[in-house]
Amino acid sequence: MYHTRLTVTCDPLFSEILMAEISQAGFDSFLELGNGFEAYAEADRFDRHQVDEIREKYHQVKPLSFTWDRIEKKNWNKEWENSYKPVVVDEKCIIRAGFHKIEKSYPYSITITPKMSFGTGHHQTTYLMLKAQMELDHKDKMVMDAGCGTAILSIMASKRGAKAITAFDIDEWSVANGRENIEVNNCHNIEIRQGMISELTFEGNYDIILANINKNILLQELPQYVSYLNPEGFVLLSGFYEKDIPALMERAGQYRLVHVRSGARENWASLLLQLKKQ
Repeated sequence: MYHTRLTVTCDPLFSEILMAEISQAGFDSFLELGNGFEAYAEADRFDRHQVDEIREKYHQVKPLSFTWDRIEKKNWNKEWENSYKPVVVDEKCIIRAGFHKIEKSYPYSITITPKMSFGTGHHQTTYLMLKAQMELDHKDKMVMDAGCGTAILSIMASKRGAKAITAFDIDEWSVANGRENIEVNNCHNIEIRQGMISELTFEGNYDIILANINKNILLQELPQYVSYLNPEGFVLLSGFYEKDIPALMERAGQYRLVHVRSGARENWASLLLQLKKQ
């Protein structure tokens, strides 16, 4: 018995979007790689035409390549679990799956239910965001998590003492997985919805806005973040490279956002900005 394997080479930040779409074409197991991912389907039980449409839809994304082959059938869920390791952030927070046995305790422990088509929150930008959150006062703060993915940042905000968190993502699969992770981590002050910031309505403003997305979306949505930000509130951003910081800072300056501090890890970067008084 054989599996069909589709190997996708792409920017790691783009992997989750592609995995979600390819899963709709009949692929039911995924293995994340440093430069993309592998997708598996039983024999020919997948829609090749649909995969070709996905590739054409994103043909302008660089790098992007699709490679097909057939391999002997294995228990890919077990293979993936064996390769899925806990991540420790700054020796203060551990990100783990429920099946991991942890010998050392940390101030913060976040359990992400392993859904291979949803990503695991192990990217460098997630590390940077969590590290920055642990250095930012969340106590009794109102928090927005824009493009929440697995809701890992919302969960950290809850564990850091936030009063309430509003999370949202455009993808249905993210919202479903986020709800599951919120429940697993016993965080009852997080509301998660599907949609874009431009489509949703919010009651009141926020003290902290979290956004780990990508440079182009951040540049586009930054004015909207500011419109929902309380005076002297903070915007914490990641999902871009160190070389992108000047462009983001130029945009931020147009909306009275000033630099507080930044972080970097393997060429990826984070920015903490604060809204100046008028």
